[in-house]
Amino acid sequence: MGFGSAASRSSGALPKLSIGQVLQRLANEHPDLTPSKIRFLEEQGLVHPARTTSGYRKFSDADVERIRTILALQRDHYLPLKVIAEHLASLDRGERPELPTPVASRPKTNGSILANDAELSRDELLRRSGASKELLEQAQAASLIQRTNSFHADDLNLLVALAELERSGIGPRHLRPFRTASQHEIGLIEQALSGVARKPESTHRSRSEAKADELADALERVRRGLVRQSLRGRAHGR
Repeated sequence: MGFGSAASRSSGALPKLSIGQVLQRLANEHPDLTPSKIRFLEEQGLVHPARTTSGYRKFSDADVERIRTILALQRDHYLPLKVIAEHLASLDRGERPELPTPVASRPKTNGSILANDAELSRDELLRRSGASKELLEQAQAASLIQRTNSFHADDLNLLVALAELERSGIGPRHLRPFRTASQHEIGLIEQALSGVARKPESTHRSRSEAKADELADALERVRRGLVRQSLRGRAHGR
């Protein structure tokens, strides 16, 4: 996952890729990656694209690898950007830091459709997310995260996202309707899987779990597409 020091990057291939070309290279691994996400990583000092005389960003192959590393650390290790920045700084100094250990997963035993999850304490949740205690309390007050002493990987991903939104002035209280919408989506998934989920055989359970993931991803794509569609409409005055 490494990509060498800052010196080796600067002496490598000249920056030649546009932000759109970077998205194309990473689309298979990270289909949700957007130009705004890449610009955000630049604002946070995690990636340093070159600029043309007209001000356009240009990325080298090493920049693409750096972005790939950042996204993988977020997705696979659930790390906040502050911790990722420290890891990258160590790589830039030519060090060989040990990769952070991913959150371990374990099978659920509560009959949930989605069988695999991870267990975290409150302190571990806050440490890994980089979020404040106040933000976690606000998320719990808004019913976005349950009040419990045991948290899971989904809670961690949610809290990381809430911390990013908080920096733009979007707080948990603004997101209460999302809880209602998610309950509606769960109802749709459970209805679609009701026939398979009642069957006791492990093969049927496995199919049910895989299908639930597929349906959840499809619903997320619909929601994301609708938001982007509305944003485009507003940008064009429709």
